[in-house]
Amino acid sequence: MSAVTQKPVHQLSITWPLLPDDFILPDDPVENTDQPLIAAALSQPLSFLPELSQEALIVSNFALCAAIDERMICKAPDWMYVKPVQPWQSSKPRRSYTPHTQGTIPQVVMEFLSATYGEEYSVEFTESVGKWFFYEQVIQVPIYVIFRPDTGRIEVYALESGRYITQKPNESGRYWIPGLELFLGVWEGSHELRTGHWLRWWDTQGNLLLWSEERTEQERQQKQLAQQQLEQTQTLLEQERLRAQVLEERLRSLGINPDQL
Repeated sequence: MSAVTQKPVHQLSITWPLLPDDFILPDDPVENTDQPLIAAALSQPLSFLPELSQEALIVSNFALCAAIDERMICKAPDWMYVKPVQPWQSSKPRRSYTPHTQGTIPQVVMEFLSATYGEEYSVEFTESVGKWFFYEQVIQVPIYVIFRPDTGRIEVYALESGRYITQKPNESGRYWIPGLELFLGVWEGSHELRTGHWLRWWDTQGNLLLWSEERTEQERQQKQLAQQQLEQTQTLLEQERLRAQVLEERLRSLGINPDQL
């Protein structure tokens, strides 16, 4: 595309209208069965943390909207976290989210790549607006994550001076995500009948945020340990009681009344 027909980014008019009720959102199918599972696995641990889940929008494949030169543009990140958002007042299901009008800018958006990817890296903005351009230049999302479930490769980009810059992981291979105040990293194992690479959260102390089944198993193990400790204590007390009984009988055999000692 020539420089004549390509409008400079700084001349674009970006506004934040609500999505019209009659606006037809794309109904593209999910690319594979892994994507919903990975998104749900990211969301589930956050539901146990009120400081992160309250007044937040934690969604997957959900329309993120803005208008470019009065043209309504919506993209559906595979996973998105926004806090705070205005309470949803309508009785109808929420279809979309418009930053500035309905709340703040998303703290992070994520895309999960299949074997063939599309517009995740696209900076096109004249005809078909690419996701990279939309997140970076229009919405200006602070953190953009691209994840390849098949290989476990994760790319984290942070918005610096208006451009996405590749971030480096810490010594544990994890990335700090401002706004959530958590580390994001890759974990390999089985969950929800899927075995492979997952994106997971760790807190500032390095503790893994557990899924519900892991929390249940942890509670089961804690109860089992508490029961074992109780039984050990009861056994020790019984042994002490028997020793005291033996000592008492021996004193009595020697003509000593232990009650008078």
